[in-house]
Amino acid sequence: MKVAFFVTCLADHYFADAAADAVRLLRHLGCEVGFPPGQTCCGQPAYNAGRTREALRMAEHTLDVLAGADAVVLPSGSCATMVKKFYPRLAGEGVSRATALSERTWDLAEFIVRRLGVTRLGDGLSGRRVAVHQGCHALRELRLETEPATLLEGAGAEVVPWDAQEECCGFGGLFSVKMTAVSAAMADRKLETLPDVDWVVSGDGGCVLHLDGRSRARGDAIEFVHLATALWRGVN
Repeated sequence: MKVAFFVTCLADHYFADAAADAVRLLRHLGCEVGFPPGQTCCGQPAYNAGRTREALRMAEHTLDVLAGADAVVLPSGSCATMVKKFYPRLAGEGVSRATALSERTWDLAEFIVRRLGVTRLGDGLSGRRVAVHQGCHALRELRLETEPATLLEGAGAEVVPWDAQEECCGFGGLFSVKMTAVSAAMADRKLETLPDVDWVVSGDGGCVLHLDGRSRARGDAIEFVHLATALWRGVN
C-alpha cells in the first residue's frame, strides 16, 4: 500500500525520531511510504484561534499537496482530526475534495489496527510497564479508545490501568498558552494519579511535551515516549 506520511509541525520540530520511527514501522508492515515535499502546517492553530481565513488557506494548500495520495498517515491524533473532521467544515465549495481526503486520512494507530488489520508487532517491550495517555482529539473525535493499548500489548508491554487515562492533560494547543495556570493544574492532576510505570505513552506530541514539561518541573522521574517510538522499539 502506498502511504503519504504527513509529519505534522510538532513531530517535525520536536519528535523527529518518532516521525522516523513511524516511517520505519509502516515500511516494516509492508507499506510504501512517501513524503510529499510541499506539506506544511495543517492549519489547526489558526483554526483554534478563530482565524478561519488563514486556516482555510493552509487547508487548501494541504488538499493540493495530498491530492494524489492513496492513504495519508499522521503521527498525531489532533492533526489527523483537523484533516478528517475539520477540513470538510472549512472547505466551502471544496467540501467534496476535503471529504475525499478525510476518508483517506488516518492517525498512525488507527491505520495500523483498522486499515492494515495488525495488532501483533513483536516482543520488544516485554517486561515493560506502560500507561497510556489518551489525547482528547484521538479519543473523542476519532474514537480511538483501545487501539494504542492494543498495539502496545501486541509489542509485549504490560499496559497498566490509569484512573485518569482519559482526562485531558491540559495542553489543548492555544489553551495552554492562554490559560497557563489551569493548564498546568490539569497536568498536575493527571500526574498525581499516575501508577508505577516505566513509560507514559501517547500518540500526540503536544500531550507528550506538556506532560513531560510538568513532570520535569515537579522533579518526577518518569519517561514520556511517543507511541510511534514505543511501537518501533516493540518490533525490535
